[in-house]
Amino acid sequence: MNLTTQAIVLREVNYRESDKILTLLTRDSGKLTATARASRKKGGGVSAAAQLLVWSDVVLKEYRGRWLLSEAVTNREFRGVREDLDKLALASYFAEVTELLAPEGVPAPELLALLLNSLYALESLDRPLPLVKAAFELRAMCLAGYAPALDRCALCGAEQPEEPRFHLREGVLHCRGCRVGDGISLPLDAGSLAAMRHITSCPARRLFSFRLSGPGEKRLGDAAEGFLLTQLERGFRTLDFYKQIKNN
Repeated sequence: MNLTTQAIVLREVNYRESDKILTLLTRDSGKLTATARASRKKGGGVSAAAQLLVWSDVVLKEYRGRWLLSEAVTNREFRGVREDLDKLALASYFAEVTELLAPEGVPAPELLALLLNSLYALESLDRPLPLVKAAFELRAMCLAGYAPALDRCALCGAEQPEEPRFHLREGVLHCRGCRVGDGISLPLDAGSLAAMRHITSCPARRLFSFRLSGPGEKRLGDAAEGFLLTQLERGFRTLDFYKQIKNN
């Protein structure tokens, strides 16, 4: 059985002397694992496509219950991301989150589009990295079924809560004076709340069309990252690496 599709590499692991094991997110069959033979040899036929974050036209062959990457034509390498350490670290985090959220063998077109659009934003759009990161995190959580409730205070119903806060475990908005269960609530302001509402409800093509700066940017970033980590109940080594680079 052959599968002709498009795919982006979410993870690469060296295997044997010259091969790689790739985790791919494909357009037609969702997340798949494939072996790329001789991909670590100089001039190997699929070497260019068998790299992290490369988007390609591929032909996969099923052999003894496993997929083999037999042919590949590279469409986009996102060089502007790969040649900037901050951007590469952040893009690697996007890939690790995507790998976790993508179901095995089931098409995930919206998640694939989000990853590709986020890589494009890192490479080509004039947006601060923290805003691209927050937009990816919140939108990814929405696509995975963890959409936060941001239309009004969860207790009193105010559409513009007084001193708004976002509860990370409950995923709801509330006024500072309205208590919502146990756990951590982070402060928001008008700008960060408007940005969160935009990210979670706008058409995909307008995801990065918002602007935010100053304290609002930090509050958005804290809320988006905290929500993702709280809901998924785990950390990410790529996120730790990104933070280490930024701190240095």
